[in-house]
Amino acid sequence: MPAYKISRNRLRMFWIFVCMIFSVSGVQSMAGSRGRAVPSEHPRLLGSRLYLQSLAASRSDAYKRVVVVARQRNADDHAKMISMALVCAIENDKVLGEDAVQLAMKYVDGPIRKGHVTFAHDLARCAIVYDLCYEYWTASQRAQFHEYVNATVDANVRSETHVFHNGWYGYKHWGIGLACYATYYENDRAPAILEQLEADWRTRAAPALDLAGDGGGWAEGYYINYWLYEWLFFCEVAKRCEGLDHYAEAPNFFENRAVASMFEAYPGIGTYGSRRPIPMGDGGGRRFGGDRDKVLSARRILVSRYGDDPVHRAVHAFNEQTPRSSVGDYAYKDFLWRDTSVEKGELESSRLSHISQGPGYVYARSSWNDDATYFFFKCGDRFTAHQHLDVGHFLIYKYEELAGDGGHYDSFGSSHDVNYHLRTIAHSTILVYDPAEEWPGIRAGNVTGNEGGQAHNWPHHNGAVTDPEQWYAGRELYDIADILAFEDRGEYVYVAGDCTRAYSGDKMESFTRQIVYLRPDTFVIFDRVCSKNAGFKKTWLLQAMKVPQQTDRHLVITNGKGRLFVQTLLPARPQVRLVSGLNVSRARCPRFEGGTPSTRNTPLTLYSYGGRDYPPSRDTGPAPECRIEISPSEPSVCDYFLHVLTAAGSDVDSVEEATLIRRGRAQDITVSVGTATIKFDLPGVGGSIEQHGLQRKFADGIISDISSGKL
Repeated sequence: MPAYKISRNRLRMFWIFVCMIFSVSGVQSMAGSRGRAVPSEHPRLLGSRLYLQSLAASRSDAYKRVVVVARQRNADDHAKMISMALVCAIENDKVLGEDAVQLAMKYVDGPIRKGHVTFAHDLARCAIVYDLCYEYWTASQRAQFHEYVNATVDANVRSETHVFHNGWYGYKHWGIGLACYATYYENDRAPAILEQLEADWRTRAAPALDLAGDGGGWAEGYYINYWLYEWLFFCEVAKRCEGLDHYAEAPNFFENRAVASMFEAYPGIGTYGSRRPIPMGDGGGRRFGGDRDKVLSARRILVSRYGDDPVHRAVHAFNEQTPRSSVGDYAYKDFLWRDTSVEKGELESSRLSHISQGPGYVYARSSWNDDATYFFFKCGDRFTAHQHLDVGHFLIYKYEELAGDGGHYDSFGSSHDVNYHLRTIAHSTILVYDPAEEWPGIRAGNVTGNEGGQAHNWPHHNGAVTDPEQWYAGRELYDIADILAFEDRGEYVYVAGDCTRAYSGDKMESFTRQIVYLRPDTFVIFDRVCSKNAGFKKTWLLQAMKVPQQTDRHLVITNGKGRLFVQTLLPARPQVRLVSGLNVSRARCPRFEGGTPSTRNTPLTLYSYGGRDYPPSRDTGPAPECRIEISPSEPSVCDYFLHVLTAAGSDVDSVEEATLIRRGRAQDITVSVGTATIKFDLPGVGGSIEQHGLQRKFADGIISDISSGKL
């Protein structure tokens, strides 16, 4: 790498440094009343040439890998163009710059793309080349680029308008923003387009993040991994160009997002040194993909912004366990965003749980070790179609996924998608079967199945509303669930949720779920389900990653090095049905009543119910292979389900028996698990735990995180 003599215009560098300090502290520039402070020279999107050269010196290892991608590797256009532009700017490489411009002209001269396609990525990569290789564009090429930017914006005025949906951030506005900053003084329309983007952000998008993303999770689920990095990229450009702090406009989300993201990864480091994100709604993650590097880069950006916060320093320590992007072509992400100057925190002593109240997510772990037990619970409102009908759903992981998320996202609105994958039957929650219930159209797909799950009146193929104003106007339809209580006492985590409104009011009277996670490995799950009709069959679901084995009254799920023991304490005489992905008979996948197996020859398949089959058109990666269905043997208006689930290594043959204790005249239900005695009050949602001679009442109507010292 060349040695750079940084000798020119030190005063300019001083003011850039001052501007950066202001942005980090949350102080905005004086753009509003005294004109915008966008630098007039190029490059400016990612800092000045001197700044990038200093970065190349301080992050030499990552920069060397960027050079390899720029000069030698056959990478995708996005990675190639960004890498070439960076090296061109840093080394003043005319040949590399001209080559990068020619790649950009492919898009400039191509058709104007619009709609639900990644036109913003095209704009962004071309804008980066325009800015970092500015001197190598001819006047004619620059004019063509301006026309391309303006025409793309005009073609997509009505594209991606739902701010709860990933398209607003990832398909549209980040690329428009970068293009406006890159051409700010050369394209007459750029300032006005940028101002319109910012108005849309302030009035619609930022409030959406604070509403549906309060606490750092995001109601759209896994799709946040596809768009957040791009939007943060734009926020960093705005900060570098003129000191604007867009993070301060949605503090509930941004101040917590890196923490939530850390909790949204399963324990352990896997393929190519990457971490697997947990499944939430639509999306991927089951197989390795480049989105994992975007997740890491997004956390890095936020850690740099909030690096003075001890919790974010712990996130930095978490990030540094995977110091390199797993895809070699993405070396530029390490170069731009891996800031090792941030002080590392103590991850081992950091908080072990987190709540994100916006989407209704609770995350918990037994430790920060790779062999930790992991738990996720969902009980939140509806905002977008990428969510599923899965209020009350949970995940459990120990070495491998044990209780997972069912079905395959084979395509948006497919028969499998709308009749199985996003439906309640593919999740670990409750079914209440009303034979007369009918479902409205879901994602404009052909809905034929009635599995007894949750309902939603889908007013649009995107599932909900365009912005928070519409959400509040239709709140009765979208405000469907509440986390009633949450606390982390160290030895245990307690969470309670009201899932009632997620179901049709014609069949569901009430459904509450209480979960006590006894660290390190045991989960006590108590559900009260009351239907409008005693004849409506109720079913407790568990999505088993492998077909369980039966020992005594237990079911044992073994997946690789992990194992999950399932004890059913209520209902008293359960009907247990295992439905596997194999086209086998009940003789091989038996039905247990009171622990006594009975067999029938009726074939059952995992993706079948109600006499119809809804198989996926493709395999998107490891998914649950068996659906455990547990129902009462006698009809009743109200039923209680009480389960004890214990995670362990696959070398563990048995776990301690849990004991059900009924006291008084049905005033409570009490269960003894190891050293803990847990009481669930009847009626109402409350209870207590006695452990090591100390008795505590569960939080009732309180959301707290005692382990982190925050309320």
